[in-house]
Amino acid sequence: MPELPEVETVLRTLEGRIAGRKILEVSVLYPKLIEGDPEEFCRKLTGQTFRRFCRRGKYLFFGMDEFWFVSHLRMEGKYYLQKPEEPLIKHTHAVFLLDDGMTLRYNDVRKFGRMRLYPYDTDLDSFHDLGPEPLEDTFNAEYVSSRLKERREPIKTVLLDQHFAAGIGNIYADEILAGCRVLPMRRACELSEDEIVLLVSETKRILAEAIKAGGTTIRSYTSSLGVTGLFQLSCTVHAQKKCGRCCGEVSVRRIGGRSSYYCPQCQR
Repeated sequence: MPELPEVETVLRTLEGRIAGRKILEVSVLYPKLIEGDPEEFCRKLTGQTFRRFCRRGKYLFFGMDEFWFVSHLRMEGKYYLQKPEEPLIKHTHAVFLLDDGMTLRYNDVRKFGRMRLYPYDTDLDSFHDLGPEPLEDTFNAEYVSSRLKERREPIKTVLLDQHFAAGIGNIYADEILAGCRVLPMRRACELSEDEIVLLVSETKRILAEAIKAGGTTIRSYTSSLGVTGLFQLSCTVHAQKKCGRCCGEVSVRRIGGRSSYYCPQCQR
């Protein structure tokens, strides 16, 4: 699943290509993609212009003239910019005809992605009860310490909890814990104050580096907008056989139903 850096990369790429473009026509080919009435979705978006671009966790927020157009890519959702005469590829579920003659197309093999329109007065801070953005000042040692002291689950499980922090997924949780030299199965409440400070700084460092690298192009998630993520070349443990720090063998364990990669030599 695309995580915070990948979604941020998609957002920035789309902003550079469709900002100021007006939607002339909307076609929804898979009605379940839309949360709400698909016909109303098409009617309201027709004639609207892409004005603002932001992200909340793994959600893309497109600010139109009158409301937010919100898109969640889920497992394999992708956007394509193509000429209208190009044939629709399999699993294209929505097509937006733009005023520059191009079409913005949404493709989703798994059909898990969703779209919905929200009013501009929607409280984004409490949107879907998401936690703070990891790259913002609200995600700090004081906040993390207050949230971890009562949690006996593995720290890896807590990092994946979107109510704890918005946007962190499996790849970056592994890399953050490797950067902190903390084992993913350790109970969250057992982390020391020094480890919590390091957890915050490593989270910000790794996510910022991943965004700079264009995210991670790995397994089934690849770019569809001409941007190829390179962060997988910097991964210390995730999907690696050897630790990028000590060259020791990387171990894999299922934690909370997810494969967790870690280095037994570096992480304690």
